[in-house]
Amino acid sequence: QVQLVESGGGLVQAGGSLRLSCAASGRTFSDYTMAWFRQAPGKEREFVSGISCRDDSTRYGDSAKGRFTIARDNSKNTVYLQMNSLKFEDTAVYFCAADPAMGVHTERDWYEYWGQGTQVTVFS
Repeated sequence: QVQLVESGGGLVQAGGSLRLSCAASGRTFSDYTMAWFRQAPGKEREFVSGISCRDDSTRYGDSAKGRFTIARDNSKNTVYLQMNSLKFEDTAVYFCAADPAMGVHTERDWYEYWGQGTQVTVFS
């Protein structure tokens, strides 16, 4: 089992920044590819970004490219999502997820473990 706990969400004005954190416990963190997904009300859960456990290679969803940065610190069992230039449409619950595969998958079904989510609200 892997337990994931997200933090860092909140209320932010459009154009501002937030850094989300996801702390993992349980099995060896460095064995898991980590990702962030988000879900807005009435919408499907969508892939935001992921980072591989094999080589720290990263992938980003179209909405995150150029604005968000994912990083991991295996010594702290934590993955981060730095979000800059936030827009109203970034408002969602952001979830951290762990996948035992080495590559970064964008489909949610690959991910074995999920956190409870953290709310991000962007106001104009």
